[in-house]
Amino acid sequence: MEQHLATTNLLLGIMAAVSLLEAFLLIAAAVAGFMMYRRVMSAVKLLDGFEARQVAPLVARMHAVIDDVKDVTATVREETERVDQAIRTAFDRVGDTADRVRFTVRAKTGRIVGLVRGVRAAIEEVLTSRHPPPAGIGR
Repeated sequence: MEQHLATTNLLLGIMAAVSLLEAFLLIAAAVAGFMMYRRVMSAVKLLDGFEARQVAPLVARMHAVIDDVKDVTATVREETERVDQAIRTAFDRVGDTADRVRFTVRAKTGRIVGLVRGVRAAIEEVLTSRHPPPAGIGR
């Protein structure tokens, strides 16, 4: 029976040693985890400081530039529409002026053209009446 107790005591000792080893490993893992947590938190604080010092002003400048671009784009759009309207108005005026000039020229030259056509018809009639038509062609 003593032999059974020795074996049991030996197994209990091994289990106690393993439990102590597990406890040490668990404590070491907790310490390592805490150290990693501190490093990560210091990196996060560093990144927050970097963001506050570098990124935030850059983003603010970028937003200001974008606002300026929007203003310039709106101004260009308005000016483009204004110039387009001015060009359309000018073309309409040129077309109206051309129509008025055409009407005026036709009105003033209509009588002269009629007179020239009448004189031409009279000359053709005089020239054709001097020469009788050839035989065989009836009028």
